[in-house]
Parts: sequence; C-alpha cells; structure tokens
Amino acid sequence: MVTIFTRPDSMFDTPTHYCPGCTHGVAHRLVAEVIDELGIKDKTVGVAPVGCAVLIYNYMNTDFVEGSHGRAPASATGIKRSRPDLVVYTYQGDGDLASIGAAEIVHAANRGEKITVVFINNAIYGMTGGQMAPTTLPGQKTTTSPKGRDVNHIGYPIRMAELLATLKTPGYIVRSSLHDPYHIAMAKKAIKQAFIYQLEGKAFSMVELLSTCPTNWGMTPYQATQWLKENMLQYYPLGVFKTPEDE
Repeated sequence: MVTIFTRPDSMFDTPTHYCPGCTHGVAHRLVAEVIDELGIKDKTVGVAPVGCAVLIYNYMNTDFVEGSHGRAPASATGIKRSRPDLVVYTYQGDGDLASIGAAEIVHAANRGEKITVVFINNAIYGMTGGQMAPTTLPGQKTTTSPKGRDVNHIGYPIRMAELLATLKTPGYIVRSSLHDPYHIAMAKKAIKQAFIYQLEGKAFSMVELLSTCPTNWGMTPYQATQWLKENMLQYYPLGVFKTPEDE
C-alpha cells in the first residue's frame, strides 16, 4: 500500500485542544503544508496570539514566540527587521487582530512590513466564552449580545481585508474560507502566495480565513459550516483585495 496523505513535517504528531469541528486545525495544516512545500521550515518563525490558538507552538514544528494580546505584528516586525533572512508570520484570531490589535495590524501594513499574517475570522471571541467580537455579524447572538448585535448601538462588523486594502503601501490582502474542500484548497493557494511574496521581499501580506466556532455558535460542526456559507459569505465576500502589483 502506498501512503499518499501524511502529516506535514512542519506539524508535531500530537492531539490539539480545539473543540470538535473547529477549523483552526485545518488552518494549521494548510500553513504547515505550505512551509513544507516551500522548504522553509528551518528558517520560519511564527508569532502566537492570545486566543484559541495561543497554544499553536505546541502543534507547529517551527520556531515560535508568544506575542502579547494583539501585539503579534509588533513582535513579528522586530524579528523580521533584525533577521530579514527569516520567514516570519503571525497567526491571529479576530478578537486578537481586529480588536485590541487593530492599531498594530493597520500600522504594520501601512509600514509595509515584510511579514505574513494568517487571520482567523470566526465572528466571535472563542477562548474567553463567546463574547461579541468586532467581526460579529448584525443580529448575531453572543454571550454579550444575547438579543443579537444591534448595529445602531455597536456599529457594523469590521471588514479587515477591505480596510487594509485601502492603504497605499503595497500589500497582498485576500479573504478565503474553510467551510468546504474547494475553498480550503483556495485558502492554501492564498497562504502559499503570501509566503512567496515575503520570500521575494515584495510586500506585507494578510490572508483572512473565514472559520467556524461550533461550540460558541451553539451548533453542530455541519450546521456551523452551513451557517458560515449562508451568512458570513454574504457580509465577508471572498477574493483578492490587493496585490503588490496594484500600486
């Protein structure tokens, strides 16, 4: 028998702490596969967030550092500027990147830092109990918006990809999704392109990945993927919003 599907060398062979149906594990694998295919494992440094993926360094077989809440882009900037030969990426959720870390990500992108950002958008605070996030959809119920997000009082969800794409500084900004095999394949393609741009020294890159949170959404894994498809894709359209060649 020929083995055609194996664990990426850039991932440790260990169980994760993620809830059943959570697509963080899918995103981890995609990043690991890209690192393997590009042959950059020995010169890659990841920056872990505060949030559900805080323990990512237990799963990824590359060097890692831990950033303070929302400050992963600042940590990545310091590493990349001091060691430009390294491949540096952050892995952040919406509570980390779009809330407390909003200024960090905007200014890192505006400076054109040659780092790669993998941004997991599941429209909720996952680790801390399912509170409303900057990305929570209008009307979506959370533990802190039990009647649904009221845009008249809270404002509308922030579209981070569109926001960063308005900056003049060259960058690669794309939004993909993890709700079915086709879109997972497209997400991997986007992640790989983001790392390639960094290897070429061309631009800051952010790949936003629409993700599920079955536990805090109060759904089964299947229901969660369907909810993402029917609701999140309407507000967060997929596509490439900016490339270095646009400027």
